[in-house]
Amino acid sequence: METVPKKKTAMDRFLNFVERVGNALPDPASLFIILAIITLILSAVFGSMGASAVHPGTGKTIKVINLLTIAGFRQIWSQAVNNFASFAPLAMVLVCVIGAGLAERSGFLATFMQVVLGKAAPAIVTFVIIFIGINGNVAGDSAFVVLPPVAGVVFLSLGRHPLLGVFCAFASVAAGFCANMMLGMSDSLAYGFTEAAARLIDPNYQASPAINYYFMVASCILLSIIGTLVTEKFMVPRFAGEDLSKFELDEDVAHITPEKVSAVKKACIGAVLTILVIGLLCIGDDPILGDPKTHSVLNPKSPFMMGIILMVTLVLFVPGAVFGFASGKYKNDKDMFADISMGFKDVSSYILLCFFCAQFTKFFAWSNLGVVLAIHGAEALKSWHFTGIPLIIGMIIVSCIVNIFIGSASAKWAILAPVMVPMMMLMGYDPALTQTAYRIGDSITNPLSPLFYYFPLILGYVRKYDKEAGMGTVIANMIPYSLSFAIAWIVLLSVWVLLDLPLGPGGPIMLPH
Repeated sequence: METVPKKKTAMDRFLNFVERVGNALPDPASLFIILAIITLILSAVFGSMGASAVHPGTGKTIKVINLLTIAGFRQIWSQAVNNFASFAPLAMVLVCVIGAGLAERSGFLATFMQVVLGKAAPAIVTFVIIFIGINGNVAGDSAFVVLPPVAGVVFLSLGRHPLLGVFCAFASVAAGFCANMMLGMSDSLAYGFTEAAARLIDPNYQASPAINYYFMVASCILLSIIGTLVTEKFMVPRFAGEDLSKFELDEDVAHITPEKVSAVKKACIGAVLTILVIGLLCIGDDPILGDPKTHSVLNPKSPFMMGIILMVTLVLFVPGAVFGFASGKYKNDKDMFADISMGFKDVSSYILLCFFCAQFTKFFAWSNLGVVLAIHGAEALKSWHFTGIPLIIGMIIVSCIVNIFIGSASAKWAILAPVMVPMMMLMGYDPALTQTAYRIGDSITNPLSPLFYYFPLILGYVRKYDKEAGMGTVIANMIPYSLSFAIAWIVLLSVWVLLDLPLGPGGPIMLPH
């Protein structure tokens, strides 16, 4: 049982205020419609004014496009369905649900967590979930789909409010997105733009995607500890006293039997065999999943990296199916696919929201408002003439602000890198430091932005336990994580710079003289 609720602190009252204000906003679907309309109006206003910016990478002048024209109307009308069909996060979620939905609904993930963690203290469970979430970016965006609902079930099985699990899982995946113990897709994508920008100053610049590795490993450990402290010391008391009897915990998950333990072992064997098969496809002089030209599986364009969502789906699907049949939950394939179908039902509201989100996102891209805003933001940073730690903090802040308006990490860095990297190099700083500052800013505001691609998805998970929850509920409970992660990251990077520690292999703080 949870502790008796303590007296509300000033922070509690502030977060409750944020929650009330946020929940007073329209439904997310309506919000995206309103934002789409505002984007059309702003495109007309600034397009008529001739607002523009020079792209620092290409040297081309980018003008704000007026979409409230006959040509704009034709584009909006004809591309509506294509906008929805090509909305990348939607496809990723739907494919991932095939495996994640089965692994969750079969009971494998929750049972696995209970078997592995045993009777570990709740704080240890919290730490493990946050640590897994922070490292989830190695598997692309699949952690957004998989971890929050599982964490909710695990927390409920421990006698805690399930929303605690959902919130700490989402915060760790979103706000700690670039930290990891292993190099992943985000490292390769970021480095590609960093190298191109660095060669504007030094045509011979060459490093590797590992230039931030040491710092990101340290970040992963630090943020896992900070996230656990925030959850245990602040979030748990915030949810204390809630009546948990209204939440139904599946009996299949609540009781661990010898048969389930045996089923978990068989499922794990299935997962290991699946990983081994995938591993075999990644080895050799010309691996099947390697890039046809470079033969590297870590190349962003390799089948392995481009198919990482499918890989995660398979790694979840196989143990989910094995567990379901081994535990006796599934008698035949019809039972199994019925559970997968229910997994799609859980994200049905997200699918609806994606239609309106896709239209807004396209309108924003077509108008060039985001690009022009980002370029002017980067130029403003350059004009501040900061040096040292204040300059680095300034880059983080600019990245945070741009992150709210442009969801794609690669799109943001494609715009900011050609300004920030050369500017910092001319001041003597290595591109590794600039990339680190950007990636911090690109992470910490993710869970706070209603425009973030996976925000509607997490809202759907939250409404499973609280039908009245709105955007304010999510934002209010994300603020403690984002704020604490931001402070911890800024302090860590400042110490790293002051001690002149290498950020990763080939990633010093200062350029070699």
